[in-house]
Amino acid sequence: MLEALYSGLLDGLLYAAVALGLALIWGITDVINFAHGEFLMLGMYAAYWLFTLAHLDPLLSAPLVAVVLGFFGFGVYALIIRRLRKGPPTAVILATFGLGLVMRQAAAIAFTPNYRNLSHTFLSGSVTITGVHLGRPQFVTALIALALVAVVFWLVYRTRWGQALQAVAEDREVAAFVGISPQRVDAQVWMLSSAVVGLVGALLTSFFYIFPSVGAVFGLLAFVAVCMGGFGSLLGAALAGLLIGLIESFTGYLIEPALKTLGIFVLFVAVLWWRPRGLFGRW
Repeated sequence: MLEALYSGLLDGLLYAAVALGLALIWGITDVINFAHGEFLMLGMYAAYWLFTLAHLDPLLSAPLVAVVLGFFGFGVYALIIRRLRKGPPTAVILATFGLGLVMRQAAAIAFTPNYRNLSHTFLSGSVTITGVHLGRPQFVTALIALALVAVVFWLVYRTRWGQALQAVAEDREVAAFVGISPQRVDAQVWMLSSAVVGLVGALLTSFFYIFPSVGAVFGLLAFVAVCMGGFGSLLGAALAGLLIGLIESFTGYLIEPALKTLGIFVLFVAVLWWRPRGLFGRW
């Protein structure tokens, strides 16, 4: 039981960090990035090839991958999202969905659908907490994910830049009237969100398999966390991600490992039935 609790907390912190990036884009720019999981997949492949070709450990390459993914997110916004926002909202939704499909198929063509993994990284080994053995890669990655969540919350709620983000999220026209550029804020949010998910993806390579559709696994759970937590609520997305990790772990422990995602979606449907705007959504 204690092992299931620790495992759920470690996984939940990862889900919270990934969901937070999606919640930023959705809550501030009013865009649902259905390619969010594929951004994570791109970060995983970037860290994998840096390790394979340049012998750079994922723990060291993660900041570099985060920077590269940040500029990639800026490019996606500048070349695709900004141009399509002048049209119907469904155009942006379909564009991000199509971008995800293109990225997934391009990865399958370029890297083959084979599963890959890294061995003997700096984080290889285990740690023992209250008599329970945990993988060191999972433990360190979860701690970094927790630090990422804290940094994002500090940026959004404790800085002048964060006040600009909140102003754009509240009313774009009024924000523009007082001198805040909504387009610039949107671009910065895309960069931050992409950098966060890229960093998490790079660290994931130290213990998780890398394959072209890996983004769909984390992207779907991030979307569920954002919806469950509530539209426009970063705290809700983070707490829902943590809750998803715990539910997944305890469902596998108490019922059957093959059904570990069942509990997540049962709770998801129940939350939407009871509170359509999520647990912490604005009414």
